[in-house]
Amino acid sequence: MQDLFRRISTAAADMVGSSWTFIVAVVIVLAWAVSGPLFHFSDTWQLLINTGTTIITFLMVFLIQHAQNRDAECTQLKLDELIRAVKGARTMMIRLEDLSDEDLKRLRQEFSELHKGNDLIEKS
Repeated sequence: MQDLFRRISTAAADMVGSSWTFIVAVVIVLAWAVSGPLFHFSDTWQLLINTGTTIITFLMVFLIQHAQNRDAECTQLKLDELIRAVKGARTMMIRLEDLSDEDLKRLRQEFSELHKGNDLIEKS
């Protein structure tokens, strides 16, 4: 079931992210706007676009979140592999996302100090 969802969500995200989908969306909105006088700008006419956009937005939230989670996990795994493969790299960095906010703050400070030290060396 998860594999099916992954395949569907990936295909949908690719499709929705295309320029053609944007063009189709613009055409739909223009057609809706142009049809306003035909339907006398009725409540039903307004409800049509409101309902359609609400449903699409609702579904897209889940689709985008899934795609973002998957991309972040893939990026994290690639970085983990690079850390593992580089001689002298601190392998404790591999699962940084599991550290507490305080631990991350300490590491950020450590790297900030290292960066400042490198700036001084480069200016010399």
